[in-house]
Amino acid sequence: MSRSSPWIKQLAGLGYGSRRQIADLFAEGRVTTANGEPLRADDDVVHADVRIDGMPLDPASGVLLMLHKPVGYVCSTRDQGRLIYELLPPRFCLRSPIVSAVGRLDRDTSGLLLMTDDGGLLHRIISPKSKLPKTYEVELAQDLRGDEAAIFASGELMLRSERTALLPVWLQVSAPRRATVTLTEGRYHQVRRMFAAVGNHVECLHRCRVGGLELKCLEPGAWRELTTDEKEALFSISSGY
Repeated sequence: MSRSSPWIKQLAGLGYGSRRQIADLFAEGRVTTANGEPLRADDDVVHADVRIDGMPLDPASGVLLMLHKPVGYVCSTRDQGRLIYELLPPRFCLRSPIVSAVGRLDRDTSGLLLMTDDGGLLHRIISPKSKLPKTYEVELAQDLRGDEAAIFASGELMLRSERTALLPVWLQVSAPRRATVTLTEGRYHQVRRMFAAVGNHVECLHRCRVGGLELKCLEPGAWRELTTDEKEALFSISSGY
């Protein structure tokens, strides 16, 4: 059995083990079709539904995932405390290329986090040129003053240690201490620093939308693969939000 067969390379790339370990899976009859028929490693037939130990394969290369990141998790492969990779199958850390977070949400921020192993897609999403809008729900320590929306939308707000003003940010008030903000940049702790600049403090921060994608009813800690239509919807809302 050749360890260079396309099937062995594909499954090794998905993190199921080394090529030798994958070859053993085939030899033991653990790689099958949906109806339980064992596959051979040198099988050149394309099968739409392949399983290992009866379980469907992890998403193929080029995947885009939506994860509901809970508070307390870090968007890193190596860091102190709990990592977002603990919410995914362990094999995802062994994939080549690895499934990476698209941008970051800090430890104390929850909500919609995109992950992909497609480098081109990742850079398209985070590129400043895309100006992809991101919407956050904010809970504040103090009542809003009333002038924050105008200040944020002015395009003139300077954050401490920054050399250029922020691009306009849209704020919609929902309660004295609650609001949603939509921005097209991704500066370090931007939302928290914006409210600090107007004398307030963010108690809770939750990202509910990126581009045309909404988190909706995905439970905290849960993830799912996005469809082709959802990938297209991601870029369906422009910066003229």
